[in-house]
This record gives sequence, structure tokens and C-alpha cells, in this order.
Amino acid sequence: MMPVKKIEIIVDELQLPTLLNLLDQAGVSGYTVIKDATGKGDRGVRGGGDLTRVFANSYVLTACPEDKLDLIVETIRPILKQRGGVCLVSEAQWIIH
Repeated sequence: MMPVKKIEIIVDELQLPTLLNLLDQAGVSGYTVIKDATGKGDRGVRGGGDLTRVFANSYVLTACPEDKLDLIVETIRPILKQRGGVCLVSEAQWIIH
């Protein structure tokens, strides 16, 4: 196993293309996206049931070596600051197969 940093990001679905582009620019080689993430936060209850998708959220999961973490965080920080969202970083183990 290899130690990595797990990065979990929740953003408005309308911001998803911008976020994924920023992750690509930061050298992220892969990620998983789960659309229509629902929950409750500082903006109240958010769900993806409306036709306009204005209140829909997406969940993005990726992992990176510790030495790439600062670059990724600083690359995505402006979109989180401008548009809101959540970014969590935690320790994880990558199973090499």
C-alpha cells in the first residue's frame, strides 16, 4: 500500500466543469464524480430535484501523493472561495495492484 491524501470536494453542479478543468491543470490523473449529491450545510438543504440544476451538487473524489496536495488545494481554492463548496483532505492508503 502507498500512503496518499484523499481529497473530497462538493461543489455546485454548474461549477463542476470548471473544477474538473482546474484539477486537470493541477496534474490530477483521475477522479470520481457523483452527481446529485444532497445534504445540508450553511446554505440550507440542497438537493438535485429541480429542473434547472441550480441547486444540484456534485461530489468529487480523488487522491494524490502528499507532495502534490498543496498545488491541488491552491489551484481549487479560488473556486471554493468565489462559489462556495466543501473540500476535505484526509489520510488514506492506496492499494497497489
